[in-house]
Amino acid sequence: MAASTRAQVISLYRVMLRESKKFPSYNYRTYALRRVRDTFRANRKVDDPRAVERLIEEGQQTLALIQRQVTVHTHASTFVRTVFEEPQFSPSL
Repeated sequence: MAASTRAQVISLYRVMLRESKKFPSYNYRTYALRRVRDTFRANRKVDDPRAVERLIEEGQQTLALIQRQVTVHTHASTFVRTVFEEPQFSPSL
């Protein structure tokens, strides 16, 4: 993978993670983060330039989808916080 393509992929990954963290709902947020991480890990070994370009384009479309969904959930949401989001909650592992 060329250095510029690698930088583009890393940048896309970081932006997708950053945008996924903006979901107000814990469930949507963790799902989006998990999907982004899993998808990038699954495609980590792709070397074909055409396939990489296709995956980058697909990632950009997914990023746009995440951004739209964050906007919708932020403005139209009256969610109830889960126990994981409460400040006093500290899970014991």
